[in-house]
Amino acid sequence: MYATQALTNLVPLAEELDKNKVTPGVLGFIVFAALAVGVWALMKSMNRHMGRVNFEEGPAEPASEESAEPVSAKRK
Repeated sequence: MYATQALTNLVPLAEELDKNKVTPGVLGFIVFAALAVGVWALMKSMNRHMGRVNFEEGPAEPASEESAEPVSAKRK
């Protein structure tokens, strides 16, 4: 059977559908599921990378004399 014959056989089936009803169908579900899996994978990767971060806050460094001067005094 050729593709054109198959499409002409499906045209009457399409006319039976309600034209006011719009549904995403299977393709919409597949796209949504793929996005959900992608977001899940990104979140899992982010949690793994954030767990490897070793951040220890040390004591604050004392301000040097140069940084204590106002910006306008440095430009002169």
